[in-house]
Amino acid sequence: MPEVATRVAPERGIAALRQLLGDRLSTAMAVRDAHGHGESYHPTQAPDAVAFATTIAEVAEIVRICAAHRLPIVPFGTGTGLEGGTVALHGGVSLDVSGLNRIVAVRPEDMNMTVEAGVTRKTLNTHLRDTGLFFPIDPGADASLGGMAATRASGTNAVRYGTMRENVLGLTVVLADGRVVKTGGQARKSAAGYDLTRLFVGSEGTLGIICEVTLKLYGVPEAMSAAVCSFPTIADAANAVIVTIQSGVPVARIELIDEVQMGAINRHAKLDYKVAPTLFYEFHGTTAGVVEQAEGAQAIASDFGGTDFRWAVKPEDRAKLWQARHDAFYAALALRPGVKGWATDVCVPISRLADCIVETKRDLEASSVLAPIVGHVGDGNFHLTFLVDRDDPAEMAEAHRINDRMVLRALAMGGTCTGEHGIGYGKVDFLQAEHGAGVSVMRDLKRALDPANIMNPGKVLRI
Repeated sequence: MPEVATRVAPERGIAALRQLLGDRLSTAMAVRDAHGHGESYHPTQAPDAVAFATTIAEVAEIVRICAAHRLPIVPFGTGTGLEGGTVALHGGVSLDVSGLNRIVAVRPEDMNMTVEAGVTRKTLNTHLRDTGLFFPIDPGADASLGGMAATRASGTNAVRYGTMRENVLGLTVVLADGRVVKTGGQARKSAAGYDLTRLFVGSEGTLGIICEVTLKLYGVPEAMSAAVCSFPTIADAANAVIVTIQSGVPVARIELIDEVQMGAINRHAKLDYKVAPTLFYEFHGTTAGVVEQAEGAQAIASDFGGTDFRWAVKPEDRAKLWQARHDAFYAALALRPGVKGWATDVCVPISRLADCIVETKRDLEASSVLAPIVGHVGDGNFHLTFLVDRDDPAEMAEAHRINDRMVLRALAMGGTCTGEHGIGYGKVDFLQAEHGAGVSVMRDLKRALDPANIMNPGKVLRI
């Protein structure tokens, strides 16, 4: 199968889409450019057209038209991806599903809900506000639920509540030939047949278009408390995390911020925390349970030199703290105005967390490239944000060198090349290094479901 099957008269395909969608099919350059990039450093590569769908039936018909004319299809939610997943490497059609924005059903008694793919995580939790339930997966951006499922997103709460992989019960997906299939259901578990839900969660639009998602919900805890603690070194902070997790303290969030990122967050969010390696904690449970968790975490932190524990108990104080954490990418960009941010991540077994972070920090200290470190370290996941001038070849080469060393180091430690950002086209080669012969099985699945290779070609796998 070629990288992209030969197109059969793309102009005719775009004309057919215009007949279907009218003014919801755009070929305006500004609209195409806006759909040809994500949040990271990857250069814009615009699609030939942007199709704005509003129903699942429309998505299916758009896919059938694109299949007939061999037009590549690149799904688009909010455009907040970090590995080039929305870049139109081979042109074609950007299929914008933000108009699929309906809350289909909330089932409080079963603690689940179904939403269309364009609903964003903040909209979802606002809708749930009076139910006593919430959805915990919180990547930094206000991403769409379809995009979060497609990239297997996680976030600051993953250490307690898991990632999208654990919290998607079922999907409605449009396949490359226009078939609409439903996977999973509302039950919390099933042993019926192949797990198609997990096949599509994390497939990054290469196997089908996610149009609807059924999600697990959780009860809002009786009590929540957050805390901030600084450490003498980044190794001390990482080791405090390891012992906290190994001791069974059920933290809801435990985030690591190095001194470079901490200074940026202070300036961006107008905070006054000590500029040092820092942990942000959050505890959920009963009032007594939260106190017990906090005391246990504080005692462990003290063993590693943690000082100046500062608590945030009021909802508005916790919201300010976590908004500052979610805005870390934009805070980092302000350290070097005018450049692009290249956000990258790895994940390692918790016992190797300190080793991986310390060695990566050592590489950065010996380099001319600026790259703050942050991490959802409770599950071994951390990130660099390279602040790079894309037009400087030497600077880009140095960033690539450090990123390569970090990823290969993580793989050697039994980890993964990406804990939550996905592969996109930025980490295709690392997928081969991580999975070896398993990649050939992935290619077989791709060929079976998308024989013409029109679904987000060039992403995840090199065909």
